[in-house]
Amino acid sequence: MRRRLLPLLLLFALARCLAPCAPAQTPAGVRPLAARLGYPAGAKLLIVHADDLGAAHSVNAATVKGFETGLVNSGSVMVPCPWLPEIAAYARAHPEADLGLHLTLTSEWKTYRWGGVLSKERAPTLYDREGYLYPTEAEAAARIDVREAEAEIRAQIERARAFGIRPTHLDAHMRTLYQTRPLFEMFLRVARDNRLPALVSREWFERAPFLPAALGPDGVVIDRLIDINPSVPAARWAEYYTDLIRNLRPGVTQLIVHLGHDDEELRAVALGHPDWGAAWRQRDFDFVTSEAFRRLLKEHDVKLITWREIGRLLAKP
Repeated sequence: MRRRLLPLLLLFALARCLAPCAPAQTPAGVRPLAARLGYPAGAKLLIVHADDLGAAHSVNAATVKGFETGLVNSGSVMVPCPWLPEIAAYARAHPEADLGLHLTLTSEWKTYRWGGVLSKERAPTLYDREGYLYPTEAEAAARIDVREAEAEIRAQIERARAFGIRPTHLDAHMRTLYQTRPLFEMFLRVARDNRLPALVSREWFERAPFLPAALGPDGVVIDRLIDINPSVPAARWAEYYTDLIRNLRPGVTQLIVHLGHDDEELRAVALGHPDWGAAWRQRDFDFVTSEAFRRLLKEHDVKLITWREIGRLLAKP
């Protein structure tokens, strides 16, 4: 649902304006993740990560099938969404599953909307005039109070745990928590308080120079984040992913996929929204659960790792 790197530009621009007078720590100050995990130089490590669990039954069902193939090995859950109980039941039955939380401060579909865990009375700036979370990350970042956003994402973490989900990591739906420096720093603080790794990519350092200092030398940082975008025509979907694996560089890469079945339910959810919609999610599902994808990983010596493995670093002294 509109995951792309372009929204980060606002964060990067703001970072330049708000950068502290003291010199920022260089990107080299945050240690490479692959080496910290004990992998040799040159290792190509990949997290195949499914977003939006809990958003719809179709999304849950397709992602669980992806997990069963062993080719999709991570995912994150949208706690405010109606299908949370279904994926929470899966999490309880499969405690080994690598499930994080897709912290949610937006509700982007036309006719399928949701609010937050906290009511409008408790966190009024999170809600639009119709009583739902804002439809875009830009609107949300411009209007929400950071303290109310913090209370909401802490409530989402608490609700996930109450449902029996033991999250392995945190990220943000539509990258809303990456839109401004105050939101991002709050996000990191919440992640630290919960001893969970937060999704951050080393690629962002040059454009957001405050990041290394905010993370510190022991901060968890993947090397790159990749997801397909609307510029790729449907006919070239498999070609895009094939080239991605063939050209994968050493280090830790997260490939974000959006899984679902092109069925009546998901077409209704994504009404009038072909980008990240039902057909898009079916194409993602078809490729990352295919034997062609399995062969590519083997042929190019790509090893799948999980956020659970990464999270163990936070337990070390």
